Amino acid sequence: MKRREFITLLGGAAMAWPLETRAQQPERMRRIGVLVGGRVTDPVSKSQSAALLQGLQQLGWTDGRNIRIDYRWGDGNADDIRKYSAELSSLAPDVMLVAGTAAVGPLLQAAPTVPVVFVNLPDPVGAGYVKSLARPGGNVTGFTNFEYGLSVKWLELLKEVAPSVTRVAVLRDPALTAGTAQFAAIQAVAPSLGVEVSPIDVRNAAEIEHAVAAFARSSNGGLIATQIVA
Repeated sequence: MKRREFITLLGGAAMAWPLETRAQQPERMRRIGVLVGGRVTDPVSKSQSAALLQGLQQLGWTDGRNIRIDYRWGDGNADDIRKYSAELSSLAPDVMLVAGTAAVGPLLQAAPTVPVVFVNLPDPVGAGYVKSLARPGGNVTGFTNFEYGLSVKWLELLKEVAPSVTRVAVLRDPALTAGTAQFAAIQAVAPSLGVEVSPIDVRNAAEIEHAVAAFARSSNGGLIATQIVA
């Protein structure tokens, strides 16, 4: 082999070597922390988890190959939610997904710098988690359930279904900022529909049963249940 050909061959091999080495290096495993405020046995939670895996796979991310997903389920228990928030944060995930109103606050406190995506949150602005829907700011973004104008439709539909209704109770959880805003939207249109609305604050199933029974003692009543379960 001539000297010039040998130098050319050697130079080409030297250039290809680092490229081939890089190609053979394993892809870095990314980590996703998932905190769900509800129960692992909940059918809705199961279907949402399956949809998450399917969506990630369509984007080229497969659990166990190039990503690792760490799940924690709060089961509606505030102490467990705080504990699992700290656990997930200690795993140093690349991003965290949180589902359920009760789980968002504790997770953000435990992971103030990790990128967080929330779902099923009725009022992220009112709760102070984001600056605005258009520009969330900080390390938090996600999806809200609906805007408050939809609450007006509930009252309008109720009046269409039962025109004789003149009294409407609005069940809400006082711990959720969304309940106040939803009631305000309903109350604003109630006079035009000839309806008197009153808020009923409830926190658990026992309070709901008692409140509904008490309200039902009078006639011409209707009921609207806002997002009363965190």
